Order: sequence, then structure tokens, then C-alpha cells
Amino acid sequence: MLERVSHGELPAKHHIALRDGSGQLRYEHCLTRAGFDGPYTILYHEHRPQALAAEPDAAARLLLPPSASDGTPLALRRRHYRSARIARSGPGHDGRVPLLLNADVTVSVLKPAASEAAYFVNGDADELFFVRKGKGLVRSMLGDLAFGPNDYVGIPKGILYRMQFDDPDSELLLIECQGPLGVPAHFRNPVGQLRMDAPFSHRDFRKPEFRGPLDEKIRRVVVQRLMAEHEFRYPHSPLDVVGWDGTLYPWAFPILAFQPRVSSVHLPPTWHGTFATRGALICSFVPRPLDFHPEAIPCPYPHSSGDVDEILYYVSGAFSSRAGVEAGSLTLHPRGIPHGPQPSRYEASIGAKATDEVAVMLDCYLPLTATEHARAIEDGGYDQSFTGT
Repeated sequence: MLERVSHGELPAKHHIALRDGSGQLRYEHCLTRAGFDGPYTILYHEHRPQALAAEPDAAARLLLPPSASDGTPLALRRRHYRSARIARSGPGHDGRVPLLLNADVTVSVLKPAASEAAYFVNGDADELFFVRKGKGLVRSMLGDLAFGPNDYVGIPKGILYRMQFDDPDSELLLIECQGPLGVPAHFRNPVGQLRMDAPFSHRDFRKPEFRGPLDEKIRRVVVQRLMAEHEFRYPHSPLDVVGWDGTLYPWAFPILAFQPRVSSVHLPPTWHGTFATRGALICSFVPRPLDFHPEAIPCPYPHSSGDVDEILYYVSGAFSSRAGVEAGSLTLHPRGIPHGPQPSRYEASIGAKATDEVAVMLDCYLPLTATEHARAIEDGGYDQSFTGT
């Protein structure tokens, strides 16, 4: 996703022998995308990276049991889900609560009760976290990446890591992307550099701090594949990397580093586009001046989307178009029926000069399905709030 980075011990050319001072061979490990045609990172291990063995007595754990969503279409409604009602549970990924999904993305909320005690590899999807509360560390084969409130954290598919949480009150949004996650293509120039008129720069992205080989005495690895978790065990520490280079690595981006666009009249959400993946655009709403035309209506205009379902995750600040939502709320506005400001919000926005809202939005091209977890935390009166009843 980002520019090439290199750390530690590397041979002069890829695919040739690298040895330590005593002549011991290092083991090359290529992380690739699109077969061998896409971005890649090459790591050099002290031990064989393919030495992990399946736990013989560990059965695969299905992440979305059939009862999570029986496939029955929900009534077409605008919906509001209160994640504050989700109980804190599980270490790290074990605490994922999937709420909305389609074939391109799965949107979950995590309220981890502890740091992860095993390493994790997502073999299904690139992961994009948004940290609403808490701080911690992504510890991977490539180094340590600190994160805190209001950070996006991206972890490419196939990277072994674990999350350490320093705050018992941590809360994160997780978007699992079945297609590659990256910045929208129009923000890059012909050589792949972020354009000067992009809403962020390479300097805004934090990269892992390489620390060399490390043994945390953890040997268990959980691999997610085809929406099930499978257990493996290494005979040695998998954090035995002496050097690496490439363009696939965990990264962090603070949402408040996003540079919002301002216009004389209200701009559509695509102007807030931050990341793109197959079938979805991820947008960032941050504090900014509002429209400056003397007759502008700063509140979003009512609209009917014929092609996308919209998810909005409310982070902080006052939301000019919504009443009744709270920090951590998710709203789902499906295609086919109009949505927009609730009664009086549109009119009341005239003359407003600025907003302090922070929110994450997804526009999804495939229809979204709500899991039973989502249905259990739904605000049943949300749809009626648009009619004034």
C-alpha cells in the first residue's frame, strides 16, 4: 500500500543466500499478493518459516455460525445499532462481534478483555481497524507498531501478528476487506507516490519499528481461512526475522491527519474518501469549516442511493444531521429508500460555520446483511425518527 521500506540484514539481491557470521543460512520468506504479480515483502528468518504444524486435536472454529444470519431478508428500514450494548469479551480477535457483512467486507466491533495470547494470521482479508478508545501495540514479524485513539491501523492479509492492549477500556471498529485495501488510485501519481493534492501524505503514515529477532515464548498461531480459525504451533519463535524489505507491512494513520475539503456548497461523501477496497469506499469525517456560500445548507442533503448501502460509525463530536446517536453507534442506510437529516436538522444547519464531528463511513456496493449480534443491539425507533413519529 505504501512505499518500499527496508530494515536489518539483507543480501545484495533477492533469492540469493544470506548467512550469519558463523555461516548459518537465513531463510527467505516472500509475502506476495496477486500471485507473484502484486505488492510483496521479503523477510529473512533464523529458522524455517514453514515449520509450523497443525494442532492435531484442535478443531476448526467457525466464526459465523449458520444461526448468525439465516438469510431471511430484513424489512427495508434505516437502522441504528448501539455498540455500547456489546459486552467486553475475549482476548483480541476472540472478542470480535460481527455486525454487518457482504461478500466484500465484514464490519465488526471489538471490546477486548485482554491482549492476545497467541499470534494471529488473517488468511481471508486485509484488516482495517479504527481505534475509538484505548492504546496498544501491534507486534508482528516486521516490528512493533504503536496505536492510540483515533488511529486507523491497517494489517495486510497473511501477516503474523498479535495485538497488545494497554487500556482495559479499548474499543475498535474492524473492517475485514476481501479485496486489497489501499488508498484510492486517483490519489497517486504515475510512479505510485501520493499526489501533492491528496488529502494526506506519506509522512502521515506510521510504519513498524523493526526490533530484530524476539522470543516471547509464544508458539501458538491462529490462522483464519474461509471464515474459520485453525490452530498451529511453531517449534521456535516466529518473530525470528533478522531483516526485511518490501511494501506489505502494518501501518497506522491518524484520522485527524486527513485533510478535509471545504466548498461553497455541501460536498458529497466521496470527497472524504480515504481508503478503497473491492466493493467499498471508506471515508473519514473530521472537524472542518463548513460551506461558505451565503445561502449554503451545510447539513447533508437528503438522497436516495441506487447502488450502495451506507454504514456510518460515530466516533465523537456533534452530528448535525442526526439526533439520538452516541459515540460507538453504527447506522445502516440501505439503497432503495431516501435518507438524510432527521426532521428540523436540515433547516437548523443553515448558518453553521464549522463542525467538530469525527466519523468513519463505508459505502458498500453489495447489499449488507445484519447478523444476529446486530439485531440484538438495534434501536427499534430509529427509522420512525425520519418521519417525526
